[in-house]
Amino acid sequence: MNPGNCGDYRRPSWSPLPFVEMAPNNNDMCVFVVSDGTGDTGSAAVRAAMIQFRDRWRLRVFRDARTISEIRRVIELAQEAGALVVFSLVEGENVEALVREAENRGVVAVDLLGPLIMRVAQRLKVEPRHQPGLLHGFSDDYFDRVDAVEFAVRHDDGANLRTLHEADIVLTGVSRTSKTPLSMYLAQRGFKTGNVPLVPGIDPPQELLEVNKRRVFGLSVDPATLLSIRTARMRTLRAPSSTDYTDPDQVELELDLARRLFRANGWKQVDVSGRAVEESASKIVDFYEQAFGAPRR
Repeated sequence: MNPGNCGDYRRPSWSPLPFVEMAPNNNDMCVFVVSDGTGDTGSAAVRAAMIQFRDRWRLRVFRDARTISEIRRVIELAQEAGALVVFSLVEGENVEALVREAENRGVVAVDLLGPLIMRVAQRLKVEPRHQPGLLHGFSDDYFDRVDAVEFAVRHDDGANLRTLHEADIVLTGVSRTSKTPLSMYLAQRGFKTGNVPLVPGIDPPQELLEVNKRRVFGLSVDPATLLSIRTARMRTLRAPSSTDYTDPDQVELELDLARRLFRANGWKQVDVSGRAVEESASKIVDFYEQAFGAPRR
């Protein structure tokens, strides 16, 4: 495999380790996240760091890595792919095995949790539990997150409006303003989130207008960005490019009408232009916590 290639994108037969990845491109930097849990902590940290760079990059996440043989195989793949490895393992023998294997193969590995756990242990003068999977154990919080994700799936793109009032957060906006990605991200943080599209020439559904205005967030974006996103979408679908959907004047009109609707209903407006999903979500959560008090996680 060439350096920068994150490896074979078919599911490997050698290991039960689940993984997720972005579309392959041999010129992109590749980052492996290795976790003995869900990999969410490592993935979030990598995304937060990579926002600071303009280079293209790709992520491959290996979850539930709890045996030395699995860890060795991941490092072997990282060597072949020329990947940076970020790991969030807590079991001592596995950490040692990963570090040793990485050194032997010349793979750069970053310990995400080890230094912090060590400092906390020193400060508290207690020995850490070194038990994998504690963060996402089967607690009430875990099941709240599962319920939230299920809610977001059922209430995506204006579906099941009759139960929209049960949402913690409702997102609305014109087409291609990141409503679905934001809904799913917020759901993973435990917020029951629905999203409702604003369609040109059609009044917004009454169910949306009846939701507590402090729970509704209007998503906006600058016209040039939206036009670029829509044009790319039409190319992907091999659809005609010259339609109202990608007409600059129509795009500006849609956005203007959407902003007027947001103001008329007292909904907080969130500009997603140039923002990662995590950034926009954090802004929405901040508004939510200001309105309803104690944070939810």
